[in-house]
Amino acid sequence: MATKDDRRKKARRPDTDRRGYPRIKDKGIAIQLKTDGLGIITQSLDVSASGIYCKVKEHIPVMTKLKIVLALPGKESSPAPVLLDIEGVVVREHPVIRDGKVQHHDVAIFFNNLTPKDRDRLVRYISKKTA
Repeated sequence: MATKDDRRKKARRPDTDRRGYPRIKDKGIAIQLKTDGLGIITQSLDVSASGIYCKVKEHIPVMTKLKIVLALPGKESSPAPVLLDIEGVVVREHPVIRDGKVQHHDVAIFFNNLTPKDRDRLVRYISKKTA
């Protein structure tokens, strides 16, 4: 007889993504992160309309609140980047270690205060990248 845990595992199909928005690999978004006394410039690794994944030199603890500026690449007709001022929270962080030394930290940030207009901009940007 199947246990409760067996049924849960079966219900979660490993080939489906449980995220609410599609996530794409994208190293083309410039990011500025700000928190108390810390300012970081970096690039995206992947992005969705609910968050972004990037690497940083500094350790940023989980649950740290951030002010974020995303610079979405502009269109061919208007090459200026589209700037999004948003807020986020670090939800995952881990150091990347090589030869016994921390090279950088991979950080996942959840957008906790995204306006519908900015979410729509992200959705459209991601849709164009996947088309």
